[in-house]
Amino acid sequence: MLSKARQQSILAVLMACSLLIWLDNTVLSITLETLADPVRGLGASPAELQWATGAYTLVFATLMFTAGALGDSFGHRTVLAVGLGIFGAASLWAAYSGDAGQLITARAAMGLGAALIMPGNFTILLWTFTGPGRATAIAISSTSTGVGMAAGPVLAGLLLSHFWWGSVFLVNVPVVVVALAGIILLVPNFRSPTVRPLDPAGISLSISGLAALTYGLIRAGQVEQWSRPDVCGPIAGGIVLLAAFAWVELKGKAPSFDPRLLAQRMFGGGNASMALLLFSVAAVTFYNAFYLQGALGYSPMKAGLANIPTAIGAVVGAPLGARLVRRWSLRPVAVPALAAAALSMGAVGFLDLHTPLAWIEIVLLVQGLSVGLVLAPVTGALISSLPLDRSGAGSAVTNTARQAGSVIGIAVGGTIMSIVYRAAVEPSLGTVPADLRDKVQVSAEQARHVAAALHQPALAQAADRAFIHSMHVGAVWIMIVALVATVVLAFALRPTESRAVPAQRPDDTQRLVKPYIQALASAETDPTRIGQ
Repeated sequence: MLSKARQQSILAVLMACSLLIWLDNTVLSITLETLADPVRGLGASPAELQWATGAYTLVFATLMFTAGALGDSFGHRTVLAVGLGIFGAASLWAAYSGDAGQLITARAAMGLGAALIMPGNFTILLWTFTGPGRATAIAISSTSTGVGMAAGPVLAGLLLSHFWWGSVFLVNVPVVVVALAGIILLVPNFRSPTVRPLDPAGISLSISGLAALTYGLIRAGQVEQWSRPDVCGPIAGGIVLLAAFAWVELKGKAPSFDPRLLAQRMFGGGNASMALLLFSVAAVTFYNAFYLQGALGYSPMKAGLANIPTAIGAVVGAPLGARLVRRWSLRPVAVPALAAAALSMGAVGFLDLHTPLAWIEIVLLVQGLSVGLVLAPVTGALISSLPLDRSGAGSAVTNTARQAGSVIGIAVGGTIMSIVYRAAVEPSLGTVPADLRDKVQVSAEQARHVAAALHQPALAQAADRAFIHSMHVGAVWIMIVALVATVVLAFALRPTESRAVPAQRPDDTQRLVKPYIQALASAETDPTRIGQ
């Protein structure tokens, strides 16, 4: 049994590891506009930016459950330390990338590091704490998400205002050094008594399937006809490979990713709903980066500060959701909150080039608050719905589903933006030389530079209007996906008791999530209860 002081120190180190991952995600969102700039950045196209974001998430999603098996074999501290080292080295590589291709490769390497970090982080947390202290530690650890969301945009804006774009990746290095020292000095090398075998077939099928599907979706935004073999072929191939992956995992005696867990109504439906929610969040965040800095012309610092309401909403939403669920149960809190998140994403369709900042902040605040109200309690319910001996497999399924939702959300969201923008800007190309028209159609960022070189401010204005139109169309699709997520969650959280049961009896989801919710509420007011 570890001492209480050591437990608290280990929790702090694990939170630093989790913070690193969330910080990197939010930092990049503010950097996208700069990376698209051919002068200040790399002149990356929307497709390249989709891959710079998606390569990280793709590798992260597909290797996470394999990392859990490696931890069982070699020790979770060892795997976590290796992951931190890879993440730090890849951050240096990303910071000094000479072109978009190098950045995409470096981001994929960062995804590998993150995949090794996340499962070990969660498993060490479960091994370090027992009883009520475990639920409290999980609740407190989840606050690193809000801290990362809050600090990332502001930090990115500050760095981009004074340094080159690579500094947003370089900032990861000192965090890695501190976290690595803490892992080596404080954390025992926990090993599972039952070693899971590696799953080379599952690894190859999941990576190739998601990569093919993502490539096809992104490629669809670069061409005019979706019937082309380089669009429909990868999409169809990706679906077939993912189906083969599910079949192989179902046949395996000890699968790293266990699809059987998804057959449970609450666990499967809850994860499907959260994957769709993360799909919507990733897509709307991708749009928001170009809207604030590109269409509205905000500086990176101002754009970072403008994103703070989202983080504040998420930080407030998690403990508020815990209190509301404790009073009313999970379903009547999470389902309306998810519906509110969907409508707030649809509200992006009302933003334009002249929208006051105050209205933008309100939309972002509602998005963050509603997502925070959903994610924390639903995560607690999903974790609590499985026995402890299945928690590792359940965590792999949960995290993989969400990361897969994010990477596909970026691919689909960016593709819709590219297709609609290209069609909307085409009528304004009459005065543009033929050799520059393709560049104007790539993105609004490229169009603004062409307009400046040709001294055609009307072209820049047309590009801005085309982008706004593409954002409005995308917002409708994002809202529809989030509303589908709401319906799925409502189904997953249906009470299982018959109607004859008295209304005051808690349903199964309330019973399962209760320990987590109580821990989150108590941790909010008394963090010293960790380990008790």
